[in-house]
Amino acid sequence: MTDKEETMDSSDGHAIAPSVKKSGRTSLLDSGEDFEVLDEEDIDDDPPPLEDAGGGKGRTTDESENKNADSDSEPSEPVEEWLDVLGNDQLKKKVMEAGEGRDSRPQKGQNVQINLKTFLKDGTLVEEQSDLSFTLGDGDVIQALDLTVQLMDMGEKALVHADAKYSYGVRGSIEPEIPPNSELSLEVELLKATDAPDLELLPPPEKICLASHKRERGNVHYQRADYAFAVNSYSIALQITESSSKVDISPEEEKELMDVRVKCLNNMAASQLKLDHYDAALKSCVSALEHQPDNIKALFRMGKVLALQGEYTDAIQTLRKALKLEPSNKTIHAELSKLVKKNSEQRGAEQAMYKKMLGNPGSSSGGSSSQKHQAKSTWALSWKWLFGATAVAIGGVALSVVIAARN
Repeated sequence: MTDKEETMDSSDGHAIAPSVKKSGRTSLLDSGEDFEVLDEEDIDDDPPPLEDAGGGKGRTTDESENKNADSDSEPSEPVEEWLDVLGNDQLKKKVMEAGEGRDSRPQKGQNVQINLKTFLKDGTLVEEQSDLSFTLGDGDVIQALDLTVQLMDMGEKALVHADAKYSYGVRGSIEPEIPPNSELSLEVELLKATDAPDLELLPPPEKICLASHKRERGNVHYQRADYAFAVNSYSIALQITESSSKVDISPEEEKELMDVRVKCLNNMAASQLKLDHYDAALKSCVSALEHQPDNIKALFRMGKVLALQGEYTDAIQTLRKALKLEPSNKTIHAELSKLVKKNSEQRGAEQAMYKKMLGNPGSSSGGSSSQKHQAKSTWALSWKWLFGATAVAIGGVALSVVIAARN
């Protein structure tokens, strides 16, 4: 048995189904040093006016003519400089064609549609996508896109330079073919942004499809060892499956939605284990088992969590239950054998510690036995002496009787 639920998509840059309105949810992109986006209100489009150093009325005609000449030499459209998005020179954006203005910028949680071209640092085109759709801020695409599209005006075309940290990282990608640790250049055109649909009004098949896409995105993050982002994607998928509905849903659709929910909980527990968040992982396993008490993967991961917390007895019982459901599972066999051995060693160590704390009770017991044996020997000797004395006394009386009879 493996930690992966199904075959996972290996591409980080492809579209994921649009998300939905989510209330009170905080994305991983909302916090953290790497995700601080500059406040656009602090960035001036135009330089401040020059201060008048010598009095406006005293300026000569030559100075005015020179100023006009300088103005005529400037381009008619302002040159857009590179915007250092995070202040670390690892993610930069430059406007190539202006859009409709800041008021048209998309908001987190909205579904956006873009045209995208992806280039390597040497200019090699590795991927071109038209009408790529994703939910802004959900981690559906690489971070470079999730962060910079938020700063684009509607209709804008921009060039983005991204360090590997904000694209495909140390692992690279198979599809698209991106070597490890590759810097990328992205040509992005923002086409449109729309509000996410209301979950309560979403037809059950669309809700199931949406939750499954978010879960699959979590699987991509998990495969890339981005466990925190995986937890975020699984959390979004769970919120979709747990949302109420104002439309009719059949028992079959309800069961399918429940299956997606349990898969998300199982995968979330696996990610939390990788992050050493044992309490959170245990909670995820418990939730999965509430829905499906005989879910083998939930039982197996719960056993592993309990073992890591030192609860060997409970862990062994949990794994035995899982093994009873699937006796041929070698992974559960191996984990159970390891735990039984650890539990035996722990109990032996505890017994040795208790003996040491009690001051070697074995020696005290031995001393007590010796004393009892000595007392028993002394008592036996006393009885022998008393028996001998009694015999002598009886013999003396008998001899006296005989002598008296002769006389």
